[in-house]
Amino acid sequence: MDFILTDHANKRCLKRRIQVDWIRQALQHPARIESDAEDDSLVHVLYPVPERVFRILRVIYNETVDPVSIVTAYFDDEVTDL
Repeated sequence: MDFILTDHANKRCLKRRIQVDWIRQALQHPARIESDAEDDSLVHVLYPVPERVFRILRVIYNETVDPVSIVTAYFDDEVTDL
């Protein structure tokens, strides 16, 4: 899946030390896909990152544009059921 990072997502990934390759892996091999509770155009994918002791990476993207637009990404420590 082709994607671009918004300015916000790029800044957050740099600050959080999230590699673009991890985002690519999350999009290609998500452990779980969720709909956004408030915005129908957004999708959340969850991916356990091996290089980070399998912490869960949450990537939120807009699926209504081509290529998809990554809105943000962060490690979601509240997810316990993957």
